[in-house]
Amino acid sequence: MASEKIVTLRLDGGLTVKLDKLARATRRSRSFLAAEAIRDYVALNSWQIDEIHKGLEEAERGEFATESEVKRVAKKWARRAR
Repeated sequence: MASEKIVTLRLDGGLTVKLDKLARATRRSRSFLAAEAIRDYVALNSWQIDEIHKGLEEAERGEFATESEVKRVAKKWARRAR
């Protein structure tokens, strides 16, 4: 595929052994598993950074939760923790 690029990375021996074991168990290649892991990592961290930026934009507009809203949510989670 023309859009694919080769990336080389170094893994410690223990991780390589675990990756090989997982590759055999799932009948997938190291490359497939590494690409899947990187894809998931990038998606998660991109989402998190986008949410942080949205939060900062809301804060710059002065859009904060009221004290009563914060207390209500804290009370809800405190009940669930019991």
